[in-house]
Amino acid sequence: APAAAAAAARGSRRCVVEMASGKELRDRIGSVKNTQKITEAMKLVAAAKVRRAQDAVLRTRPFSETLQKVLGGLLKRLENEFLDVPLLQEREVNTVVLVVTSGDRGLCGAYNTYAIKQAETRLKELAAEGVKAELVTVGNKVSQYFRRRPQYTIRKSFPIGQAPTAEEATAITEELLAEYLSGEVDRVELLYTRFVSLISSTPSVRTLLPLSPTGIETEGDEIFELTSKDGKFAVKADVLPVAEAEEFPSAMIFEQDPEQLLSALLPLYLNGQVLRALQESVASELAARMSAMSAATDNAKELKKILTLEYNRGRQAKITQEILEIVGGASA
Repeated sequence: APAAAAAAARGSRRCVVEMASGKELRDRIGSVKNTQKITEAMKLVAAAKVRRAQDAVLRTRPFSETLQKVLGGLLKRLENEFLDVPLLQEREVNTVVLVVTSGDRGLCGAYNTYAIKQAETRLKELAAEGVKAELVTVGNKVSQYFRRRPQYTIRKSFPIGQAPTAEEATAITEELLAEYLSGEVDRVELLYTRFVSLISSTPSVRTLLPLSPTGIETEGDEIFELTSKDGKFAVKADVLPVAEAEEFPSAMIFEQDPEQLLSALLPLYLNGQVLRALQESVASELAARMSAMSAATDNAKELKKILTLEYNRGRQAKITQEILEIVGGASA
């Protein structure tokens, strides 16, 4: 009798453990399902924002194209003349301002990390050349990272948001122009993330100031469009031709000196380049978030499958054990 009582107690404890384990598995399966719903929703939200970002690029395209044509025509008209335009003049480089863009939030894979690593690499290169480097940060993540490291000098920080506007680009451009024209800095470089595809983006460095006349004349463009086919997202890239320079007849008389017109138009061109870089960075961030949330959703599905299988195995083992106990009791 004592042996039977002990066996019954052990069976009762085993049953309690199995029931607790089953409840924990059910709770975890429910938690994974909720997480899957959240990541799926975040993926769709990022996709909708990518579409809005590409619409913004398309809306600014006509103005940028016209401005590029006029600038190309003015440069062609003045190609044989000495241009006293500060934004086009090369100077000895002692101080460089590096404009670094990142996202305001996380949950976008390695997007912010890549941008920060590229910035640190460029800062080391400039230091090795004996050039003083200072930062203008655009985006909360990169601002927080460099602000916690006192060896770096941050001139100014700007948020980037999810839909960069011309006003935000103008604020950044005015700050850079003021520093460059005052002689405080000798070159301005922009580090942004160039959008390649939904699963690929490349941190790129380009020189903003001084501007290169040949770069203005020959720069083409590429427009990316987010599409969907068979329930999957894809990107269609359209390479646009180089904007042809406007032809100004030699007999045309300008009301203002062409050099003055050029000096007035170059800041607008620079503002357009900054805005386009911000838009590309935001599109890259959103695409990275789409990829990260898609991977998280797939992982949640796989984990739910494994947990469900484990839960069913546990239930099956429990049912089998109960049947054996009933059969054993009946036999006795």
